[in-house]
Parts: sequence; C-alpha cells; structure tokens
Amino acid sequence: MQGSTRRMGVMTDVHRRFLQLLMTHGVLEEWDVQRLQKHCYKVHDRTATVEKLEDFINNINSVLESLYIEIKKGVTEDDGRPIYALVNLATTSISKMASDFAENELDLFRKALELIIDSETGFASSTNILNLVDQLKGKKMRKKEAEHVLQKFVQNKWLIEKEGEFTLHGRAILEMEQYIRETYPDAVKVCTICHSLLIQGQSCETCGIRMHLPCVAKYFQSHSELRCPHCKDYWPHEIPEVFDPEKEREASISKSNKRSLRSRQH
Repeated sequence: MQGSTRRMGVMTDVHRRFLQLLMTHGVLEEWDVQRLQKHCYKVHDRTATVEKLEDFINNINSVLESLYIEIKKGVTEDDGRPIYALVNLATTSISKMASDFAENELDLFRKALELIIDSETGFASSTNILNLVDQLKGKKMRKKEAEHVLQKFVQNKWLIEKEGEFTLHGRAILEMEQYIRETYPDAVKVCTICHSLLIQGQSCETCGIRMHLPCVAKYFQSHSELRCPHCKDYWPHEIPEVFDPEKEREASISKSNKRSLRSRQH
C-alpha cells in the first residue's frame, strides 16, 4: 500500500455493510464482489450512483490502512479469475487462523504448506500429508481426524483439493505471499511475467523459468511463436485459455435463464 499518497476516504453504511459481508465470505470472485456492492447500495442508498468498484475499494482501503488491513485483488492460478480477499498485513495468515483451529490443526496446515511449496507441481498428496500426522505439535491426531481437518481447510478456502491432492486456495496465496517468501526463501517460486508468488504453473525445460497459467495464456496471445520469453527455446506445454469475464457473464445469464424457464414449466 502507498500510505503517503493515499487520501483518507469516508466510510458510509454502504461501505461498512460491504466490508462486513466480505469478511464473512473471506474471498470472492470479482463478479460476486460487483453483485455484493450493488446489493449494499440497494439496501442503504438506492438513489446513489454505484461507484466504480476500484474507487469504491480504494476508499475502504484508505480507512483500513491504519489497521494494517487491506482488500487485496488477485487472480486464481489455474484459470486467472479475478478474486478479492480481506488481508491482514500485520500478522501472518497462520497466526490469523489461530482463532479457528487448534494448535495441532495449525501444524497440519504448516506441514501441508511445506509439502506444497517444495513440490514441483504445487500439489501435495493427501497420503504424504497424512504420513506426517505423528510429527504434529500439541494433542495427538489420528489420520481420520486429519482427513476431516484437511476438509475444514478446503471449506474455509485455505486449500483446494483435486483428485486426492491439495494446493493453496487463491485466498491463502493472497494472504500468505509475504509469509511464504520470508519463511521459505530457498524454495519459493516466482512467475517471470508478473513476478508474483507461483504455486502452480508451467516451466521452461531449458532455462527453468516459470509462469502462471494465466500469464502463459496472456503472453502467447501476443506472441505467435511458442518460445520461452527468457531463453527463446521452444515452449512445449499446452497453452491454456485466457479467462474472459464477458463469456463467463453470458454463460451465467444463460444458465440462470434456463433455470427460470424450467421452473416456469413445472
């Protein structure tokens, strides 16, 4: 945050309600954040013009600055969807999680995090995580309990599970980037395009540079030759599609219309 240049904003009931609801959700996609903003205006100030989302959030952040809290924007690593989360800049995320989880549960998260950071793929298998249960601090935990705790991390949007493997949720990456960089300086991976923390992505088989999947997609949209941006060698991976908010919105409206048509028919 640029504290010296940001002008202090004014929080209205619209801003306060928005902030409370975002805190409840933890993290939301941009489309949901826009809907949430409109909902707050409808509830508290129907006659006002809905402020541009970026300005609306900057206004809230200027007030939160002194509390070392910020609404932060990021993108999901797998498909580049914009997301927003309320981030505590004063403490590490693991300490922030302390109110929701016991000591041994937090240690299980640390173990999972270490495996994810150290892996080449950005995923840790449930088997490898559960094999570390005997090493946890605090009260002993059985593997069955540990499985349940891992699902709690998924429900709370700290982890994502795909086919028995776990990776960090976008919320965790947004909140924990600084902590991860400081705690695992030798293992941390960075995207060569956006320079942000990288958990999942593609890498050059020649020079080893890495890119987020959305960054790969955007880079090769403007570069027709499939060559590494660093060493110019052939880029052997499949190029993912770029997230298109307009297509997503149209698909969402189409699904909603189909549901409403079916409900009228029954």
